[in-house]
Amino acid sequence: MSLRILSKSFFAQRLASSVRFYATKKYTSSHEWIEINKGVATIGITDYAQNALGDVVYVEVPEVGNRVEFDETVGVVESVKSTSDIYSPLTGEITDANAEVVKNTKLINRSPEKDGWLFKVKFESQEEVDNLLDESEYKKLTESDH
Repeated sequence: MSLRILSKSFFAQRLASSVRFYATKKYTSSHEWIEINKGVATIGITDYAQNALGDVVYVEVPEVGNRVEFDETVGVVESVKSTSDIYSPLTGEITDANAEVVKNTKLINRSPEKDGWLFKVKFESQEEVDNLLDESEYKKLTESDH
């Protein structure tokens, strides 16, 4: 019986470490979130950013197939309060863009870090990923904004 428990514990730890390796969430100081999964980054604006913007009324996402550079403007989110550029946090190729969020901008307000994602990038530089903020660093940044 103890071998069974040890075995379950071992596989649970292996699974947890592999999940962290394949799915990692990072942030930028300009309030984009980035979820890394097997060399592709899904990018959107954070809940903090959508709260600051208010009701989103217009979204522009980049075209699939475009090459983007780190910190390049790739889209726009317009709200009743202001217009904000969206920057690519990584260099690479746009592999997908969320057409649904363009049609239904309220997805950003309802689910900014899930259904309200903006675009995906097949990134080229692990160093760029490593330079992004982790969750605790981003939390400190947003707390200092208050």
